[in-house]
Amino acid sequence: MNKPTLLILAAGMASRYGSLKQIDAFGPHGETIIDYSIFDAIRAGFGKVVFIIREEFLDKMREVFDEKLRGKIEVDYAFQSYDLTKFGIDKVIERAKPWGTAHAVMSAKDKVNEPFCVINADDFYGADSFAQMAKFLTTDVADDTMALMGFQVGNTMSDYGYVSRGVCEVDQNGHMISVTERTNIYYVTDEQGKKRIVYEEDGVQHDLDAETRVSMNFWGFTPRIFEVAEDMFGPFVEANGDNPKSEFFIPSVPDYMVKNDMADFRVIPTSSKWFGVTYKEDKPIVQESISNLVVDGIYPEKLF
Repeated sequence: MNKPTLLILAAGMASRYGSLKQIDAFGPHGETIIDYSIFDAIRAGFGKVVFIIREEFLDKMREVFDEKLRGKIEVDYAFQSYDLTKFGIDKVIERAKPWGTAHAVMSAKDKVNEPFCVINADDFYGADSFAQMAKFLTTDVADDTMALMGFQVGNTMSDYGYVSRGVCEVDQNGHMISVTERTNIYYVTDEQGKKRIVYEEDGVQHDLDAETRVSMNFWGFTPRIFEVAEDMFGPFVEANGDNPKSEFFIPSVPDYMVKNDMADFRVIPTSSKWFGVTYKEDKPIVQESISNLVVDGIYPEKLF
């Protein structure tokens, strides 16, 4: 079997962060968060990385990544755009941003022919996650057997505002029953000063247990996912074309596949503590976390 591919979602404009965080420096020698993900992927056995970006980012991304990755892993780029015709949709819809993470994955369908893993550019997942996913993608994956890394939501929060997570319902055998994208998860503090996690929907707060498994967009797929997503995308655009904030999220595709008996999704548990950058205030925390991992010998001081 071919080595699996790493697909990195890096097309976002980072409106809450305030700058292009995909190439912001966090490591001791200016390493990006993406650098650490690619380093972990290489040592886990991945053979190619595909960056999903906006075309206007291409020159800058190549400047940052191409030279240092040459000879270490194959590199390619796919563009997320507003052009719907390549997905069989013959209409033009004006939007301020693309159609979401599932649309981003679909944009790479001509670049990937082997089992692959999808991750976010701005999330630090840890070496164990890549090792577990690489093992799954080389031994167990099939068109009817895919996976996601299941993080505990309490290990994925920001102290500085809301986050979006795919909240999973998992059966006793570790298989996904459903996954629902929650775009407004945050901490609240009660009268005793104790923090709890809630998600907000239609203006109503709902409690969320800290051990609830969530998707951090760390998925293990076969190319079958492109076909299913494309079948779903047309009706989604038809139903949501007038809503400029509508987004076609990755979790909606596995959720549809599970509920229609098209595939089983394993939730691979990890107790790893996620860290990432949603807000500028997150940056020093991420820098300190990476510095500690370097001091502990988990990563070399200079990655590439």
